[in-house]
Amino acid sequence: MARISFPSEVDVDIQGDLTVRGTISPLIARSNLQEDTAQAYAIPLTSAKVWDAAHTNLPGTAAADDLEITTGTWGTNSPSIQTNDLKTAGATSRFALLEFTLPPEYITNGTVTLRLSAGMITTIADNSCTIDAQVYKTDREAGVSGGDLCTTAAQSINSLTYTNADFTITPSSLNVGDTILIRVEIACNDAASGTAVIGSLGGAQVLLDIKG
Repeated sequence: MARISFPSEVDVDIQGDLTVRGTISPLIARSNLQEDTAQAYAIPLTSAKVWDAAHTNLPGTAAADDLEITTGTWGTNSPSIQTNDLKTAGATSRFALLEFTLPPEYITNGTVTLRLSAGMITTIADNSCTIDAQVYKTDREAGVSGGDLCTTAAQSINSLTYTNADFTITPSSLNVGDTILIRVEIACNDAASGTAVIGSLGGAQVLLDIKG
């Protein structure tokens, strides 16, 4: 096997492909890899919990101030998190708890965005319907570290067409392996007595700046 050695600080310009059949030494540190921005990591909606009773899965029928998890028809629908029918209910809020852990490839202090895909089913509210999020970092000691990390106000989802509602998360205290707790709120205000007014969350993602 031939071995080629170069003096220090020599630039090598390879115009074609480079195939490495052995090991690279020294290893390439993650910090030296190319950065990819706003990479999407899904939060499974089926993992959602009752916001103030984390040992409890979301119910199949919304009750009290809790959202519900809905399966729909297999092969036609995917699971979604919904309110109950809120027509004529006035100002009403429903909640659910989501959880997300920052992966090893996350860049410390990199951008963190919570993206919620949400809209209305059957009929829009005659007044308003919004989605909002509160986000806290756990301190791994049964508490939270600091205040609400979400800096974006509630956003309207009062449309039969689902929209991406993006919420900016303050990243200054976030590191690889940190877990954030996300309380999602759908708040509708309807006084009409027509067909069903149902707020729906169809998908949840966290967009991260990563290397790896």
